[in-house]
Amino acid sequence: MGRLPLVLASTSPRRRALLEAAGIDFELVDPGDDGPSQAVDPAQRVLDHARFKALEGARLRPGRRVLAADTLVWVAGDFLPKPADREQAEAMLRRLSGRNHEVWTGVVLATEGGRLLEAADRAEVRFGPLPEGQLQSYLAGQEWCDKAGAYAIQGAAGRWAELVSGELETVIGLSTGTVLRLLAAADSCSPPSGG
Repeated sequence: MGRLPLVLASTSPRRRALLEAAGIDFELVDPGDDGPSQAVDPAQRVLDHARFKALEGARLRPGRRVLAADTLVWVAGDFLPKPADREQAEAMLRRLSGRNHEVWTGVVLATEGGRLLEAADRAEVRFGPLPEGQLQSYLAGQEWCDKAGAYAIQGAAGRWAELVSGELETVIGLSTGTVLRLLAAADSCSPPSGG
């Protein structure tokens, strides 16, 4: 119908790959950082961050549909964002070792007309105990860089991580089912359901 491609306000190669695999046409823009949020509720925290990025993307690409997302690991009442260095990554992984945690991904779609449609998806992941040698080898490989909770379930850390509930795509960083629901809601007058 002549609509310009969706704008993905993200630098994440994982989110890009998920949209490509779903056959969604899009362009990229770098929205910068996550923006501020003091929310203690994990759903609200990821939505605050995703909303900030969506609005920044809309500022950079006015009159376009802009999609943004944010993913956080939440364990025992604490957020585990992207680690700043190896020491922080190791502390996060030791915290996850042998226990369950939640992964939250907030998704926000800013429409051409300025509406914001959003959803927060939750998944539960169990980490097995991390053998010391494997942990140190993993840390040396630096796969933990730029990943919430210092791991990607589809990467080397997948040997320790098991999806307990929710969608694998939520843990990777973007549920394409949620994206499609938000896009459908943008074309209708009713708000999206679920999330």
